[in-house]
Amino acid sequence: MSPGGGSGPMKDCEYSQISTHSSSSPMESPHKKKQAGPQRKWEVFPGRNKFFCNGRIMMARQTGVFYLTVVLILVTSGLFFAFDCPYLSEKITPAIPAIGGILFFFVMGTLLRTSFSDPGVLPRATPDEAADLERQIGNTEDIANGSSSGGYRPPPRTKEVIINGQTVKLKYCFTCKIFRPPRASHCSLCDNCVERFDHHCPWVGNCVGKRNYRFFYMFILSLSFLTVFIFAFVITHVILRSQQTGFLNALKDSPASVLEAVVCFFSVWSIVGLSGFHTYLISSNQTTNEDIKGSWSNKRGKENYNPYSYGNIFTNCCAALCGPLSPSLIDRRGFLQPDTPQLAAPSNGITMYGATQSQSNMAAATPLLQSEPSITSEELPLPGKTTISAPCATLTLGQPTPPSSMPNLTSETGLTDMLPLKEEHEGHQFLTPEEAPSPPGMLPTGSPITHSHTMHVLSLASQDSLHEDSVRGLVKLSSV
Repeated sequence: MSPGGGSGPMKDCEYSQISTHSSSSPMESPHKKKQAGPQRKWEVFPGRNKFFCNGRIMMARQTGVFYLTVVLILVTSGLFFAFDCPYLSEKITPAIPAIGGILFFFVMGTLLRTSFSDPGVLPRATPDEAADLERQIGNTEDIANGSSSGGYRPPPRTKEVIINGQTVKLKYCFTCKIFRPPRASHCSLCDNCVERFDHHCPWVGNCVGKRNYRFFYMFILSLSFLTVFIFAFVITHVILRSQQTGFLNALKDSPASVLEAVVCFFSVWSIVGLSGFHTYLISSNQTTNEDIKGSWSNKRGKENYNPYSYGNIFTNCCAALCGPLSPSLIDRRGFLQPDTPQLAAPSNGITMYGATQSQSNMAAATPLLQSEPSITSEELPLPGKTTISAPCATLTLGQPTPPSSMPNLTSETGLTDMLPLKEEHEGHQFLTPEEAPSPPGMLPTGSPITHSHTMHVLSLASQDSLHEDSVRGLVKLSSV
């Protein structure tokens, strides 16, 4: 067809050459996965947390109440700046919207800092560390009980340490496999052990612990000031308007002020009360969890005196609000290393701990180490004969893998009995004595079969196979 002919659709159609080196082979898929990039730790984090921005933001899984908190603050503040501030700045002073703006941004900043940060999650023990800890606990119990039996005993739930002359019990966490540090507790909603655990706050969508408690306290304290500020100036706005046009006309002229006043009125009591409660906790250096349980007393004369208190309100407040911020312990944005110890898949009902990825790859490359091959109907074992497809049980990692057709040489009788199976597998070719491999570990110690005897039997087998082939050739020629 000429180039100028009516072949528009055919002319625009492009054909791409089919590549013969396609990646449809299953052996090339692991290579592609390696090129995709290493996996970060937050992607396999065991707790019930949600992560955003590639692990930079960490929150609890239930965040619906947090969004309600953000909406209430934004809507109330937005109505105040849109309907009340223009009138107040004109009638009273322009400093009112400025102060309100500073309080609003401080409230939102501390809220997001509290909600998006790591509250002080303690990393869980690796399988090797957990096994070592349980082994130490078992040895300690054996010594204490005067027995050396290796039977299973559950680890004790507590340990005792002395802090400022006060005995503190450390509880064992069966989920994280660690003894919790002092003042730490396990959050059932986030499924994490949190250092200096205060409480889980659904209004901020996160736990409140050692690393974000100061931001939580500044959030509720600044929110108290903002709520009181908005409520006071909304009432001032309504009073000024009612002096000019009457109370009912003032409400009709500014309906947003009514909504703001209602929201602030029902919110201010709980927010201010919460701020006062946490001010008391900071001044006495306690947590909400400790106060609810009644763990400590503020009086030094009592037996359960708080060992964490400095004895001075000012010092306790400085320690809680102005002390150095501890770094995160979970490294959620770090990369997983190929040889990081992890729980291996159970094999034959036995769980292996501390298996590395390199060992897993080696096991995948050695079929005899994974599972026993199934016996099909064509390869049913004959009575009294050794199964050809039985796996070699004496192989270890680092040794060469024998051919799958190599039998398990256990006795001279078993080897000679397997030679007649040549008729069922005509395509099998025996190796010559020079080419026959001698894999280590194939012959058990003390076996009567030696290497030279094995090579002699294989030589006889190869001669028999050549003789049978020649006889069959002569029979075919005579029949023709």
